[in-house]
Amino acid sequence: MTSARGTVFVTTYGCQMNDLDSELVRGHLTRAGFRVAASEAEADIVLLNTCSVRALAEQKVWSQLGRLAAEKHTHRPALVIGVLGCMAEREAAHLAARMPEVDVICGPSNLDRLPELLAKVATQAGRQVSIAGHASRRSSTLEAADDGVETLDRSRAFSPIDSKFQAYVRVTRGCNKLCSFCVVPFVRGPEVHREPDAILDEVKRLCDAGARELTLLGQTVNHYRYSDGGKTTTFAELLWRVHESVPELPRLRFVTSYPRDFGDDILDVMAAAPRINRYLHLPAQSGSSRLLKLMNRGYSIEEYEALVARAREKLPDVRFAGDMIAGFPSETDADHQSSVALLLRVRYKNAFIFKYSPREGTAAARRLADDVAEETKKQRNLELLAAQTEVSAAANCAELGHVLEVLVESEGRLRTDRASRADAFVPLGANTHRLIGRTRYDEIVAFDGPLALIGQQVRVRAREATSLTILGDLVA
Repeated sequence: MTSARGTVFVTTYGCQMNDLDSELVRGHLTRAGFRVAASEAEADIVLLNTCSVRALAEQKVWSQLGRLAAEKHTHRPALVIGVLGCMAEREAAHLAARMPEVDVICGPSNLDRLPELLAKVATQAGRQVSIAGHASRRSSTLEAADDGVETLDRSRAFSPIDSKFQAYVRVTRGCNKLCSFCVVPFVRGPEVHREPDAILDEVKRLCDAGARELTLLGQTVNHYRYSDGGKTTTFAELLWRVHESVPELPRLRFVTSYPRDFGDDILDVMAAAPRINRYLHLPAQSGSSRLLKLMNRGYSIEEYEALVARAREKLPDVRFAGDMIAGFPSETDADHQSSVALLLRVRYKNAFIFKYSPREGTAAARRLADDVAEETKKQRNLELLAAQTEVSAAANCAELGHVLEVLVESEGRLRTDRASRADAFVPLGANTHRLIGRTRYDEIVAFDGPLALIGQQVRVRAREATSLTILGDLVA
């Protein structure tokens, strides 16, 4: 091994919460004496931070584990393989039985224990398993104590060397909603809300380290409530405190919001706070009130659209993102058409659209027959995607000729002069850099410019658009 404790490579699947968990795990292991490898091939320890929300996410992990297991048998017998996160929590027993090559299985609530678990593996102590067993816990709202996950959040790195101009800050974790299709309450546990002062301290330190955009994270972020000595801080109050406490921060955003609990007080804060992005992720999941009831979402489609209307009234320039499930149990053609119609009415900037897959342990898997044929699910999924592509293209085309404020995120391969060509993705020239960024409405913008602009806000005039990307020219 090349360091006292070994070199580690972490691969992340799934949501922004997993991205943050992986970042914190890397920092935690570094402080414990491990070194982060630049690639999987250079690592002594490969950790897969997994997602369990959909079957496809788990299938990708099983495929990767099969490849790593074969590599361990044939070329790298000392390789340590770990499975972290939601799939580890949900599938611990199955993983242990199916994959004897896996050395560590660790759920998302126990990630602080990774140095200890890996140390035991190094001493030939055998496979290490650490899960919380949330499925047996009653759902309740808690304030974050000095538990392991809170320790990870509080001990993250803030040095300029480690800094990122975009960063996530966890404000709440877990979920109490118990939507009938969702495993999150069982793999991440009940809602736990962090202390406001700890959140503000983290935000300020990230800004001091160079962050230009911060995203407040929670499975149902707008449900944040923290009580201390009779004083309760709501999400709207937290959002305003963060905005006012770091005036040097150009952009502040939050995900993901739950429609049932989204109050007008949050919209009022957004309207009064110019540096909060005009972007709301409001998953509907279906356009049918009948299916929403079966999903245990807690709102009707009329209530959902009333929230969208209030948001547009208070924030005329707001953009929405949504989620849709195709082929939920008992979904009829009429239900499906209601979902298509909702996409066309709300006109989401983008929507995350997936076929329904039963998740073991959820109410839908226990009580509802998966009775929509696979071919029908595929067709409905394609129809939803087609409708959303039409809406997204129209929204991006509406920006043509406008000058957009863009936070530059990375170098890309998209040729900004040939966006619609089949050969649009080509190797970059030695002296040409195509940059990718986002507007405060979460629109993706591609343009040419120097690499030094990454992490900066620039002005770009839109001149071409697809359903995914706006292409433009840098404005001096």
